[in-house]
Amino acid sequence: MATVSVVNMEGKEVGTIDLSDAIFGVEVNEHLVHLAVVQQLANLRQGTQKAKTRAEVSGGGRKPWRQKGTGHARQGSTRSPQWKGGGVVFAPVPRDYSFKLNKKEKRAALKSALTSKVQDSKLIVVDELKLDEIKTKRFVEILNNIKAEKALVVMNEKDENVILSARNIPDTKTALAGTINVYDVMNAGTVVLTKDAVANIEEVYA
Repeated sequence: MATVSVVNMEGKEVGTIDLSDAIFGVEVNEHLVHLAVVQQLANLRQGTQKAKTRAEVSGGGRKPWRQKGTGHARQGSTRSPQWKGGGVVFAPVPRDYSFKLNKKEKRAALKSALTSKVQDSKLIVVDELKLDEIKTKRFVEILNNIKAEKALVVMNEKDENVILSARNIPDTKTALAGTINVYDVMNAGTVVLTKDAVANIEEVYA
């Protein structure tokens, strides 16, 4: 069982917390993590790209010159792919890029991602995150105090002051414990969890 220091918003250690091995101490499965990231990015794709094939472009119904005797290469249409204004070879068409992962695979991938952050010492636990007002400057100070760069800040409950204070900080993202995903965890330089969020994650994913 991994033991991690708990810090306050000033960056001072105020205690320790034991992280569940069932969530934060599993054997890292890189293949599943890769699959989960690819799936999430694929599911975000619109798949609305479209180009016209030679069957769809207008014109080109008439043979541009006779077959023989002109000195030119034989041509059947001015809308063949080699002509300007011609159709595209194997033109892309709208399609759905999404695919599914089993629920067990998703959970295992998330556990692997969180474990890798613990192993790399890129997971920080804070006792609480509370702001009296929406203040980006104050939130930047908190991140500097706890030495969190490119942070994914995970809370247990929605806090508008925290969310709005973090919104304009580059490479900083907030999320609720029940909505974290593998891509955000792996893309973050540091994962910042509140103590309540740790308890929630351990309860939900145990």
